[in-house]
Amino acid sequence: MVLGELGKKLSTALSKMNSSQVLDNKVFNEMIGEIVTALLQADVNVQLVKKVRDDIKKKVNLEKIPSGVNRRKLIHQVVFDELVALVNPRKKAPKIPEQKSKTGEIKYKPYVIMFVGLQGSGKTTTCAKLAHHYKNKKKKVCLVCADTFRAGAYEQLKQNALKAGVPFYGSYTEQNPVKAAREGVKHFKKQKMEVIIVDTSGRHKQEEGLFEEMQEISEAINPKNVIFVMDGTIGQSAFDQAKAFQERVTVGSVILTKLDAKGTKGGGAISAVAATGSPIIFYGTGEHLYDLEPFNAKSFISRLLGHGDFGGLFNKIKDAGFEDQAEFYQKMMEKEEVTLRDMYEQWSMIIKMGPIDKVMEMLPGFSKDLLPTGKGEEAQLRIKRFMCMMNSMTNKELDHPRVFHHEPSRFTRIAKGSGHSVKEVKEMFEEYKRFAKVLKSMIKRMKKGGGKGFNMNQLMGGGRRTRGMNMGNLNMGGLNIGQMMKNFNMSPDQMNQLMGKK
Repeated sequence: MVLGELGKKLSTALSKMNSSQVLDNKVFNEMIGEIVTALLQADVNVQLVKKVRDDIKKKVNLEKIPSGVNRRKLIHQVVFDELVALVNPRKKAPKIPEQKSKTGEIKYKPYVIMFVGLQGSGKTTTCAKLAHHYKNKKKKVCLVCADTFRAGAYEQLKQNALKAGVPFYGSYTEQNPVKAAREGVKHFKKQKMEVIIVDTSGRHKQEEGLFEEMQEISEAINPKNVIFVMDGTIGQSAFDQAKAFQERVTVGSVILTKLDAKGTKGGGAISAVAATGSPIIFYGTGEHLYDLEPFNAKSFISRLLGHGDFGGLFNKIKDAGFEDQAEFYQKMMEKEEVTLRDMYEQWSMIIKMGPIDKVMEMLPGFSKDLLPTGKGEEAQLRIKRFMCMMNSMTNKELDHPRVFHHEPSRFTRIAKGSGHSVKEVKEMFEEYKRFAKVLKSMIKRMKKGGGKGFNMNQLMGGGRRTRGMNMGNLNMGGLNIGQMMKNFNMSPDQMNQLMGKK
């Protein structure tokens, strides 16, 4: 979990206060002391920690709190708000304009993004992640290599562009980064690309020549947004480095990287946001293209304290297409059998949600002990293998799975076509039978209820019926999400909140 050690210490400090029989100034000051220690040990800037401490004390006066007010709840809210303020400069990040006008006319407005940051901060990888993100948002996005200094930068970005499936511009021979950036942007403007992401060389505040070069590139391409990539492992020096960049180019937003690295304290990177005065827009959680999480200050602190992030989870569900499956379930009620194609469609949406372990982190009280390391990714790979097998099937096989009972030789053909063993193909078929059984049971309940659908809570054995989707019996490559959610003892209100209900 991102910054798990810091979150654990902060949660422990609040838990001790909540469990104390008498809440007096001594208990209150001990809690503040533990919070201050946790932040300092996480490399948060000393001055910022002092401000957090002073602001909490200023807003909480135990003697002046009215008798009818819940003291613990009030203190908890104040601490939460101050931690949010620590990572939230209250400044909006630049937004990519919509290409369509109110009249529906498409007006081409190229949006150039320039990446800057320290050497080794993960800038090139993050460029590809952001391109992948915008591609999934149906944007015409591309990558430009203006890093002519680091050996291998061209090839790395080119390979990442290939993985992300986006156009790439760069040159093996061009040594002038300003010219490379200018030509790349010009090239893609002619192709009417919506989002043009330019990767530049990593630099250090003491390298004056590289900073002048960075300014020249900025003047040449006139970016709409300069993104500063901040390494989560850098520690206390992050503040001064961020400040140096901000003084030379106008940093529009920040992306934090390597927050998932073992031993990462992360506080230095988080406090560096104050130096730029610019908002964090994403944070990296791994090496894969999908390991880029949108940053929301309240959601981030909520997850840090173990309170979950229902808003973030609902957005993932919504982006994956699970938000409204009325059409799918209506189709299921009209059909005589559940097909392999139906399972393929459901799995396609599950894949869009990303690794299940990162999804589960958004639930309150999530513990890694409930989901061993690598289990989520293992489930994801299992689904992808099964989908690969299904890609080797004919339309008849996808829509009429009973043909396998009469012609078992089809298993052999599919195994050869997909590069898997017959045993693996049969395992996939067994997974389909389990899927069909669960879905039929759900459809049966829906028919009894008038076809209006169920929320997750009802599918797990209780709660009142509401309109909406369900995930209670989803099986993700061997992981039953419904059962795992049930283990968190989610209340009906929490489940309805997850579903976007009030």
